[in-house]
Amino acid sequence: MISFEKKVTPLIESIYDTLTPNEKTIAQYFLKQSSAEESLSARAVSERLFVSIPSLTRFAQKCGYKGYRQFIYDFQESKKEGEVIHNDLTKTVLSDYEELLSKSFSLIDESQVIKVCGLLNNAKRVYIYGQGSSGLAAHEMKFRFMRLGMICEAITDLHTMLMNRVLVDEQCLVIGISVSANASVVEAVRQAKKQGAKTVLITSKRSEESEKVCDELVLIAMKNALDQGGLISPQFPILVMVDIFYSYYKEIDKDYKHHLFSNTLTALGAKEDKKE
Repeated sequence: MISFEKKVTPLIESIYDTLTPNEKTIAQYFLKQSSAEESLSARAVSERLFVSIPSLTRFAQKCGYKGYRQFIYDFQESKKEGEVIHNDLTKTVLSDYEELLSKSFSLIDESQVIKVCGLLNNAKRVYIYGQGSSGLAAHEMKFRFMRLGMICEAITDLHTMLMNRVLVDEQCLVIGISVSANASVVEAVRQAKKQGAKTVLITSKRSEESEKVCDELVLIAMKNALDQGGLISPQFPILVMVDIFYSYYKEIDKDYKHHLFSNTLTALGAKEDKKE
């Protein structure tokens, strides 16, 4: 069983944007602090950072502590090894996430990631198929890649997937997402391939049949009964892979994609202003 430790770092990161310039100097020090030899007494830190002791106190209070002494105690304890999460349910969920991340690392084929990103970049239109939890992941993928200028659509209804074959051609890319290699999604991908579209299937199940229907079979991590939605969301390993594709795709013509991404932020900001 993995050993989990409560860390002060996430607390600091969560309130960082609310801090004053002086407090941000203190926050940066503790976020980067790694030397066990440096004294962390209030006087020593204030002299080292050229801030006042009351500033340290206010910083600690913003982190949710009564004062600096309580903050620094937890900070030093978090640097020590030791299991401080005792509830088995908490440990089970976190351990399952760690297992899926470890499996994802083992399954990732970076040369394949580059190929898939090439398909994404060259496609005139991208259709993402998925049902249930995989459909939710399909919508998330659509939303993220649209912000980089991709013309894409998420389709989560089987009839629409099958009808969509009329619209796809050799200029399109169809991505099927199904943890369990759902027969309906696989068939929809097969139909798209018959129409000349490039196809990618993201699944945890490798089979001769599924390999035939796609140009790239992308394997994702699996855990027993994951597709049934137990303690861990079935979307998790899918979104890990989506994030990896996103990171690589964003690097292709990086400046242009950054420009598009910034424009979407501006558009979303303008929409929020109108609501107000």
